[in-house]
Amino acid sequence: MSKPNGERFTFADEPTPAKQPHKSSPQLLLDWLLQHWTNPDICLRDIRAYAPRPVRDEEIAISSAETLTRHGWLTELKAHRHDRRVWRIDRKPIIHPTVPTE
Repeated sequence: MSKPNGERFTFADEPTPAKQPHKSSPQLLLDWLLQHWTNPDICLRDIRAYAPRPVRDEEIAISSAETLTRHGWLTELKAHRHDRRVWRIDRKPIIHPTVPTE
């Protein structure tokens, strides 16, 4: 409902505006890797430092990387340290890649 002076009022019975669907963490990580990360490999430390903020938590970063590994976007490499996780990025010629939600 609008008044002549441009004020707008909302009421409880009006429908709320639709929200944008939330992207999953693996999808956020995949989009970021393909659009911004130029190196062929990435380690957990790089994800936690440079990836989008919702993915920077250690558990979320590891689970997202493992999901991308299961779907063929990352390949886990053997690291030179036992406490380091490293993945090779398997880039594919797909315009808008999506990771299936589980």
